[in-house]
Amino acid sequence: MKGVPLQDIFDDIPPISAQSAERLGYPTQKPLALLERIIASSTDKRSIVLDPFCGCGTTIDAAQKLGCKWIGIDVTHIATNLIKFRLKNRHHLKEGVDYRVLGEPKDLSSAKELASQDRYQFEWWALGLVEATPYQDKKKGADTGVDGICYFQDGKKVTDLKSIVDQVKSGNVSVKDIRELNTVVDNKKAATGILITLRPPTKPMMTEAASKGFYEYKITKKRYAKIQILTIEELLAGKQIESPPTMPFTKKAESVGDSHTQGKLI
Repeated sequence: MKGVPLQDIFDDIPPISAQSAERLGYPTQKPLALLERIIASSTDKRSIVLDPFCGCGTTIDAAQKLGCKWIGIDVTHIATNLIKFRLKNRHHLKEGVDYRVLGEPKDLSSAKELASQDRYQFEWWALGLVEATPYQDKKKGADTGVDGICYFQDGKKVTDLKSIVDQVKSGNVSVKDIRELNTVVDNKKAATGILITLRPPTKPMMTEAASKGFYEYKITKKRYAKIQILTIEELLAGKQIESPPTMPFTKKAESVGDSHTQGKLI
């Protein structure tokens, strides 16, 4: 028996509520079910889905789930980072294996070029290297001493959260940056502080960082340096912060399993 044809208003798909597990923090985010319906009704698996303003990546997510090839384009590194983590968490996709990202720095020289062009974009890109969320709702504004933040659970309750604060420096750095970061860590009651720097740290910086002691992870009793310094060159080579397992960059949506379809982010 035939049903009633869908109308041009999809009122059976509700908007994303403030409490929805699907919400990722993007004000213009559309429901995944809406994009799945649009793509499923207008394409097949031979199609290439293009979203030239892909934002938080709902179109890409839907295209990937439906087995389509896709291309996503966005102007900010915040969007690129968000989509990469979404593809990792939802579809278990790996950058450089299952899809390519074009336009991001891949070496120290291109990182310096980005920093010289737009320090905010550099900052957001650098935070993505450690899977940290840009602080204060991704907005440019007054310096609070915190550029990015991430969390880990240190207790039996899901509310037993500790934070890791991140600072990104694209210019000259000195020992005063370590002292200021340590003050921020204390004020924010954070577990550790991470200084991400484009330029190599000085020996006094390393000595000062080492003098700040350790944070002990209650669950395993393992200790982590309270203040850590990572250069962009080290991060590009694969080095990561030393910390307990952190929570995802965004709210982690339910995994949909392995669905490896080639894609491209620009």
